[in-house]
Amino acid sequence: MRWTDDFTDYELIDASDGERLERWGEILLIRPDPQVIWSGQRDDARWQTPHAVYHRSSSGGGAWERKRSVPEVWEIGYRGLTFRLKPMGFKHTGLFPEQAVNWDLVQDCIRKAGRQVKILNLFAYTGGATLACLQAGASVTHVDASKGTVQWAKENAVASGLADAKVRWLVDDCLKFVRREIRRGNRYDGIIMDPPSYGRGPNGEVWKLDQQLNDLLASVGQLLSENAIFFLLNSYTAGLSPSILNYMTQTHVVKDRAGSVWTDEIGLKVTQKDLILPCGNTTIWM
Repeated sequence: MRWTDDFTDYELIDASDGERLERWGEILLIRPDPQVIWSGQRDDARWQTPHAVYHRSSSGGGAWERKRSVPEVWEIGYRGLTFRLKPMGFKHTGLFPEQAVNWDLVQDCIRKAGRQVKILNLFAYTGGATLACLQAGASVTHVDASKGTVQWAKENAVASGLADAKVRWLVDDCLKFVRREIRRGNRYDGIIMDPPSYGRGPNGEVWKLDQQLNDLLASVGQLLSENAIFFLLNSYTAGLSPSILNYMTQTHVVKDRAGSVWTDEIGLKVTQKDLILPCGNTTIWM
């Protein structure tokens, strides 16, 4: 399992009884996590003084209960990048800090390439991986179906001093975009994918991971350039085995290429327990 010890503005303080206690800068949040199935003593006093707690609803979704004043938007940093956060529906803040280990990995690949490289970031959300690639000197095509999250990613780029970096911000259905890029003859030196289990495109297109991932991977491999340096596929879908993602990547994406494919978990260190909380898995070809 991989994790970072260098995200000083984020801390997973504790986890027990289905919840996480987290510090985002100076803001303390308690959020539900279905993987935290164990019980344990909540010895840290900060469990009693959160700024906000997210409560799930028995009918689906949920809502934030604000215990103390929480800014509408606040910022945290990671290795020179700045991210704007806010409490959102479905417990989110606009950032998945466990992805920092993948940002570090792709930055290392880009810098070792020693040349200008083109990166495609699909299902790119608020731009964590996009910003990391830009910071390392790559040009990036950032694609997400949500106009709001693409705008959010642009704001993160401005906050990170990357407003003038080489990036295309696109609101599009990822599968349709990939198929158009194949017809156009465009190729990329690195591709990053973090598809959701379920989603909708900008024109109401329905995305279901278990039904459409095969077609997407069969297509996206055609976009890797002759001198490509990496492919990265992340998944939070609990029912999708990491071994399946590894098999599909080898079969569809890089079947005729040299290099190696490996899959592992990414996680977050629980500072009060000296344990690592699993937070998804990543399949990588390099």
